[in-house]
Amino acid sequence: MLNVYLSGEIHTDWREQIITGAAGLDVSFAAPVTDHAASDDCGVAILGAEPNKYWHDHKGAMVNAIRTRKGIADADVVVVRFGDQYKQWNAAFDAGYAAALGKSLIILHGPDHAHALKEVDAAALAVAEEPQQVVEILRYVLTGALPA
Repeated sequence: MLNVYLSGEIHTDWREQIITGAAGLDVSFAAPVTDHAASDDCGVAILGAEPNKYWHDHKGAMVNAIRTRKGIADADVVVVRFGDQYKQWNAAFDAGYAAALGKSLIILHGPDHAHALKEVDAAALAVAEEPQQVVEILRYVLTGALPA
């Protein structure tokens, strides 16, 4: 079983594309909470309200970090997606954390981010532009089969 953690942007269906494409492979997927409101509000929902937005966000970030650290630590492969619309600072942090732990790292982004993410890309074992390429990497890792 290959454990894969899917980190990064939450505004497109890239995770579903990878999970669907990997059907039939011996892969287990984990990911952060992708419901934006739930992710933002988890800290105050569990630990109590915060009138100051900074502390509201801080509580959420810390609770989410427990989930993220566990997911990355348990992973054999970490896929980090950088989307086009927003700056995913948390994704860059996740990539750095995974690299520091010596995890096999696949970075996923479009060509427009190649220069901005060159240091992140340099830490990866693969840089893909499409979710299907990630699926083909996973298939190759598990079976040795090349794309048809």
